[in-house]
Amino acid sequence: MQRFSFFLLLLFTLKLSAQVPSLSSSEIFQNIRKLNVLGSVLYIAAHPDDENTLMLSYLSKDQLVRTGYLSLTRGDGGQNLIGAEQGYNIGVIRTQELLGARRIDGAQQFFSRAYDFGFSKTREETLNFWDKDKVLGDVVWMIRKFRPDVIITRFPPDPRAGHGHHQTSAYLAEEGFGLAADPKAYPEQLKFVKPWQAKRVVWNSYTPNFTNNQPTEEKNPYISIEIGGFNPVLGKSYTEIAAQSRSQHKSQGFGSSPQRGLRTDYFLHKAGQQAEKSLFDGVDTSWKRIKGGEKIQTLVSQTIKNFSVSKPSASIPDLLKVNAELSKLDSSDTYIKAKIDEVKDLILQCAGLWFETNPDNFSAVAGDNVSVRISVVKRSDYPVKLISMNFTGKGQDSLSNLTLNINNIYSFQSKPTLPSNLKISQPYWLEKPLEKGTFQIDNQQDIGYPENRPETKTTFNFEIGGQIFSITRPWIYKFTDPADGEIYRPFEIRPAVTASIIEPVYIFSSADPKTITMVVQAQHDQVKGSVSLQLAVGWKSVPESADFDLPNKYQQQSFTFLITPPVGNQEITVKAIATIDGKTYDKSIKTIAYPHIPSQTIFPVSEARLAKIDVKTTAKNIGYIAGAGDDVPTALRQMDCQVTMLNEAGLSKNLDGFDAIVVGVRAYNTEDYLPNYQEKLMDYVKNGGTMVVQYTIPALKVKKIGPFNIELGRERVTEEDAEMRPLNPESPLLNYPNKITEKDFQGWIQERGLYFAQKWDKKDYQAIFSANDKDETPKDGSVLYAQYGKGHYIYTGLSFFRELPAGVTGAYRLFANMISIGKK
Repeated sequence: MQRFSFFLLLLFTLKLSAQVPSLSSSEIFQNIRKLNVLGSVLYIAAHPDDENTLMLSYLSKDQLVRTGYLSLTRGDGGQNLIGAEQGYNIGVIRTQELLGARRIDGAQQFFSRAYDFGFSKTREETLNFWDKDKVLGDVVWMIRKFRPDVIITRFPPDPRAGHGHHQTSAYLAEEGFGLAADPKAYPEQLKFVKPWQAKRVVWNSYTPNFTNNQPTEEKNPYISIEIGGFNPVLGKSYTEIAAQSRSQHKSQGFGSSPQRGLRTDYFLHKAGQQAEKSLFDGVDTSWKRIKGGEKIQTLVSQTIKNFSVSKPSASIPDLLKVNAELSKLDSSDTYIKAKIDEVKDLILQCAGLWFETNPDNFSAVAGDNVSVRISVVKRSDYPVKLISMNFTGKGQDSLSNLTLNINNIYSFQSKPTLPSNLKISQPYWLEKPLEKGTFQIDNQQDIGYPENRPETKTTFNFEIGGQIFSITRPWIYKFTDPADGEIYRPFEIRPAVTASIIEPVYIFSSADPKTITMVVQAQHDQVKGSVSLQLAVGWKSVPESADFDLPNKYQQQSFTFLITPPVGNQEITVKAIATIDGKTYDKSIKTIAYPHIPSQTIFPVSEARLAKIDVKTTAKNIGYIAGAGDDVPTALRQMDCQVTMLNEAGLSKNLDGFDAIVVGVRAYNTEDYLPNYQEKLMDYVKNGGTMVVQYTIPALKVKKIGPFNIELGRERVTEEDAEMRPLNPESPLLNYPNKITEKDFQGWIQERGLYFAQKWDKKDYQAIFSANDKDETPKDGSVLYAQYGKGHYIYTGLSFFRELPAGVTGAYRLFANMISIGKK
């Protein structure tokens, strides 16, 4: 047997925290009970935060059934209350928030390929944007792969659901219910899965008669289930578990308090065999549904009866018998495979086994040598042998028949060479650009996974009671934070070099050159090469390229390129290219780090938008009150404005020096200090200042957001190409310093705007635009303008927070007029 170069250390017992948490005795007992339940439910909705976490908690921890949540999207089009991330980036955050929620409520998480393109009012619009065949195929795939007995939808498949995505999720679930059983539907999937017929589809509603405050008009019968019970084994009610799960959706501001006590949910029959009393009517959830499973039922029941809270390891012999019987059955069966995994995990937990692989750094480049420490500890008196290990970059077997002593930690060090063909740790759904509203994923078996399957991993082979258990765990970096203690971070594979352009958009309002700054970062030692910008004809860069020499890993070097635009107006995408020994690299790097999720690193193509446009701004000194997070201040700086961020301390000072004060999105919902300064802000306007307030939702922290009454609503225009009709073509907002035309509303993304004003005093406010989605009545509250004293006040629900960072040039020109109106 090949020996591998490591040294073995016997250390004293340490208090450890692990990437896979150790379970308490009560949790182990709960999971042993789950071994005797073979039912399954797939819950389907559209977004992160759509799921009924109470229902998931009840199904997983009371009914003990295998429970999954299929979210069609990753929430890419949602709002962000904790930072400025939008689009793909907020989708990455919300993916991790969902995984955090599932770790609490016990369900499994899945996704389709659908991209969340923002609020949609109809199912027809949603399916026109998405590739219906692909997204429906993903629903069919997950039904066939998960093989649920019952499918639950969160919404009805019609306008009562509100959001078009919500309607579509229910519609596709009901369609997929039938197609999953048809071998003629999506036959390419049958190389990996078999057709599956679920027993029924039901719609989960809070009440039998209403949803979204509208009558259901449902003719189908319903069943009611009390789901708010208390679990004495876990010491929590399902409402408490659900609230903790729901509170993981921090980017959406969904922190929740548990509503303890009774809670009844209703389930309306939609398709399949009708239930009379229970979701599982007609479904055998015992081992009788598996040929040869009766003996396992008896063995598990005996294990439950014999369980010792004070000594879980005493259950290992019983669990080994269960495992031996399972090994005689067909492991390709979904239930058998799930139960084999459950039993394996229970045996490891009862044995008190803890093991992981920690690299000495949080990232590496394919082909690098990486120092890793592998640690194993057994915290029970049950005999266990570590037979062997193998891991990425190292061949089979590292030792043989090492008997693990109780509470001794065994540490092995090695320096394997990573395979040169490892892919970078880009989220797999972001490897290719969107196509017809869906992520492009080549590998059928990747579809549904919430995140990448690990490229770097270690397989541990244990002998317990004469049986061999192989467990594969990903490598994970850990470090000690002085305040928070032990912190884990996913191990990343990076390109050899990244080049990041600092700003996403550069606006050229004249022929004068502008400086583009780029940061080149080495991702391993001794990185040497050159970097340049790929520009369209007519654009000039000085220098054309620059050399870098970075001897140390993570070392950075900044470069500036003076870019001269062409004579005429033009919009282009510029791309940064780094070259090392003839090989080119075009990726930038962005790490998303928040305390409630593991750090996530993505590698977008290194590019930026350059726009030579006619945009004039007479306001130069801008105060900005940040709200829920946006990049509008960066856009203002691109228009050569000086921007001062105004927090509570800034607002306490003299404001007269500002040409305009801009309030960020939802600041009146999120900033507790604003009510204390509202009167001062109105005085600033009255004395000659200009104030621009971006959208806020009706739950205000102040009585009035403007000098005169405005009643905000939830009206919006979701069609980004909807006609914007000027109500007063002579308004200075449309004429100074830029003449706003129909062309300025071309190329907008995701929407026109949201949370428009619903009512206002017509004698005080002037509505600037009228707009509406197809087949809807006109909405005039997207921009309201008022003169107040010597100054100017503007409320706008137009989505500048999306358009400006995306480089929509017309949005720059209109926003320039808003901040400049006081300098006419």
